[in-house]
Amino acid sequence: MAKAKLRGFLFDMDGVLYRGARPLPGARAMLEELDRRGIPYALVTNNSTRTPRQYAIHMRKLGMRVPEGRIVTSAAGVVSHLKGTLTPGDRVLIVGEKPLRRLVTRAGFVPAWKGVEAVVVGLDRGLTFRKLSYATEALVGGAAFVASNPDPLLPTESSALPGAGALVAALSYATGREPVVIGKPNPALLREAMRRTGTRPAETAMVGDQLGTDIAAGAAAGLFTVLVKTGVVAYRRRRGDPRPDLTVANMEELRKWMEARL
Repeated sequence: MAKAKLRGFLFDMDGVLYRGARPLPGARAMLEELDRRGIPYALVTNNSTRTPRQYAIHMRKLGMRVPEGRIVTSAAGVVSHLKGTLTPGDRVLIVGEKPLRRLVTRAGFVPAWKGVEAVVVGLDRGLTFRKLSYATEALVGGAAFVASNPDPLLPTESSALPGAGALVAALSYATGREPVVIGKPNPALLREAMRRTGTRPAETAMVGDQLGTDIAAGAAAGLFTVLVKTGVVAYRRRRGDPRPDLTVANMEELRKWMEARL
């Protein structure tokens, strides 16, 4: 897309601002510079293992102060989807961690392993064969299939772990079913984030480390896309991945690029 004047930024989190418990170079300085200039930004994550409040606390521990109202998660998107397609009191099988289960339960749905209306899959670091078996049985029986995101990898301090997309792929392969994907590359979370920044697509940048999700979502939503090489892209590129409008080594390089142009 054309390089219009940028008035807002959206950032992925894992692999862009931090990896695990390690902040990444230039992340804090970039957010502080945006605050100093009064440029709005929001954080958009496919990771469903924390609530916005828990993410805000995690960020604060890493030296970055971001209000929870600026944090948009795939878990919240899952709940919105369920509210639009199911009835309160319906039973839902959740392959995911406590924050996702908590949000789904608070929305009025009943977590269960049998007789469910939908199967929701997010990152689950406590995954067992039994969970996969129950989910497979439900999907073969016709339950709706909802994925928080298709991320293949989750960046860590030193390497990467299987992401939610790996779990989704296993169930999809076993059942022949394709899920409704809530997170990136679906641009819906980015549109919600732009409602919070108050900016239009043509004046907003999407900054991420995954070509197939972050950059693809940004392109689909009409945003200026920035690839940061501190996360998953260091391990994984696929033929057919979209090309970003800008590629930088890290957030420090992006901050310098921004200062020279804004």
